[in-house]
Amino acid sequence: MIAILGGLGAAFCWAAATLSASRASRMIGAAPVLAWVMIVGFVGLAPVVAFTGVPSASGATWVWLSAAGAANVLGLLLVYRGLRVGKVGIVAAIASTEGAITAVIAAIAGEPLTAATMAVLAVIAGGVFLAALAPDHGPVNVHAGRAALYASGAAMLFGFGLYAAGRVSSDVPAVWVVVPPRVIGVLAVALPLALRRRLHLTWRAAPLVALAGTCEIVGFISFTFGARHSIAIAAVLSSQFAALSAAAAYVLFREKLARFQLAGIAAIAVGITVLTALRG
Repeated sequence: MIAILGGLGAAFCWAAATLSASRASRMIGAAPVLAWVMIVGFVGLAPVVAFTGVPSASGATWVWLSAAGAANVLGLLLVYRGLRVGKVGIVAAIASTEGAITAVIAAIAGEPLTAATMAVLAVIAGGVFLAALAPDHGPVNVHAGRAALYASGAAMLFGFGLYAAGRVSSDVPAVWVVVPPRVIGVLAVALPLALRRRLHLTWRAAPLVALAGTCEIVGFISFTFGARHSIAIAAVLSSQFAALSAAAAYVLFREKLARFQLAGIAAIAVGITVLTALRG
């Protein structure tokens, strides 16, 4: 039950973060949204870090954690850019393939892939193609391919980040997996924007970035608790944040998707579920 609750909690939190960031990025831009999300997360984690202290870890562990953090920051920047020009359903679905990308990276690093896993990866790739096939229509007059390109880049970065964090996740407390991205985000994104007086924030965007930053952290904590009881169940349920985001965007923002895109999103969701079961 805890694995189910943890996975669902993560899915709802990450869906809320995605929806909030999609609106905020259109108000103030992708980079300022990323900066404020990192600031909110950094402030929220500061008491926890102060209480637990800095863990004793090897230099190699910190290198992997830093690499995972940098990948997470760059990935979020691409997601926010995708959300600024495209539809939530497409961007969230493609970005959620991070687990599949991690499997590919693990295979490149020497972990064998079964025929079943390769078949599922092919289905997910086909889903990404279909999701990006039809043009967007509505307030943002761009093709879905542009948003899909940003989301695909984000998925690759997230996938690498998961792989890097996975290599050393047992060497440090769970909270320290999410600390490096916030530190890097504040130093590499928020601080330069502030120095150039480009760290914009409006009254309308403020609650959105606060919600996105908070939900990112709470979602991870929820997933961590669920994964302690069953990684497979927590991973499958948490990955459904893409479907929740698409459904909520349809209700809240009236974002409609073409049939090809809906088929692609469905293929991605099913593929991720099966892949997680195979690797669980």
